[in-house]
Amino acid sequence: MEKRKLYMETYGCQMNFSDSQIVGSIMTDHEFEITENIADADLIFVNTCSIREHAEQRIRARLREFKRYKKINPGLKIGLLGCMAERLKEELLEQEQLVDMIVGPDSYRDLPRLLNIAETGQKAVNVILSMDETYADISPIHTKGVSSFISIMRGCENFCSYCVVPFTRGKERSRTPQTIVEEAQRLFNEGVREVTLLGQNVNSYNSEDGTSFAQLLEKVALVNPLLRVRFATSHPKDISNDLIKTIARHTNICKSIHLPVQSGSDRMLKLMNRKYTREWYLEKINTIKRIIPDCALSTDIIAGFSSESEEDHIETMELMKMVGYDYAFMFKYSERPNTLAAKKYKDDIDEEVKGRRLQEIIDLQQELSYQSNLKDIGKTFEVLVENISKKSKEEMSGRNSQNKVVVFPAQHHKQGDYVQVEVISCTTATLRGKVVN
Repeated sequence: MEKRKLYMETYGCQMNFSDSQIVGSIMTDHEFEITENIADADLIFVNTCSIREHAEQRIRARLREFKRYKKINPGLKIGLLGCMAERLKEELLEQEQLVDMIVGPDSYRDLPRLLNIAETGQKAVNVILSMDETYADISPIHTKGVSSFISIMRGCENFCSYCVVPFTRGKERSRTPQTIVEEAQRLFNEGVREVTLLGQNVNSYNSEDGTSFAQLLEKVALVNPLLRVRFATSHPKDISNDLIKTIARHTNICKSIHLPVQSGSDRMLKLMNRKYTREWYLEKINTIKRIIPDCALSTDIIAGFSSESEEDHIETMELMKMVGYDYAFMFKYSERPNTLAAKKYKDDIDEEVKGRRLQEIIDLQQELSYQSNLKDIGKTFEVLVENISKKSKEEMSGRNSQNKVVVFPAQHHKQGDYVQVEVISCTTATLRGKVVN
């Protein structure tokens, strides 16, 4: 019997992409196969993000585009998955008549049953948050490539005042170290050469046997010296000296730490409920630089949070200069309903001011990134070959331990190889080099 075809689109964070691999595994076990051609689909899943209003608007616009596929194939079913489904279930049922299934991030095991309900013409909904679901026993479908994600924990209990994640992802719960190490070994055996350990806050990892995140990271690094290990994301309040020393100790743990600061102003950090101060954050950065001198540092920054003054904004930019971030993810503040910030504070910064401040932050980061890349000219890095360059078939690209993209002339190298590349020039976003081995 010919299998039915599932088409998936994923928006938002790396966790969502990891979840889509879990969903793919569940559905391929139930007589579906994945297609990359939406016109062939019998079932469309959209894995959604609620972190910013813009993301939700994009998804609603995309749903409207699906109407033409339903006209062509009246039997086509459409499912909305993930954080947006969790946050807006009743509203989506009323407003998005096109949607047949609404499924929260802890309910993916229930997808086959929900699809059976949807095929009777009823709306199928399951957005129950779980206290213990980690999908640890499901082997996610690995898309072709040398890199893959491993979800080590789910949920968040930090309750930053601007963030919906604790409400859409629920309580923190961690997988056992054994299942994570086994998944890393399986991926390595399948040709993967880099894994990223994922959690809303990986430093909150807490297995029942007491394994810390630093200990887990070491266990995964010991799977094979040819397996690179990354992780995302660390909350600054939880990053430990043990973790920093573990990264320094193992050559295959990537020398790159994403440490979201959000603001350089103590007043803003308190309003955001970030649980650290500017001084404390900078001390942690100095510790990282001392123990791992070649570590790349990246961050998240929010421009225009409630009541942010020009002085607060300048403090953020000054902190950026002091740290010298290699790259950053930068956003305008977007008020999310039902968060603490939405209940207690006014979204009172003019959009034009938000936009101007964000642009100033972006311009500064562009310069910091360029200066960081200039310092790499003349250095030789081990690069994991990932792809043929997007701009030229004569070149290949990969990343170094610091997560910087390196482009170099294509020779006999193939995806998954490690090559030594000497950097000879750079742009703001890319290092260019020549192979020296």
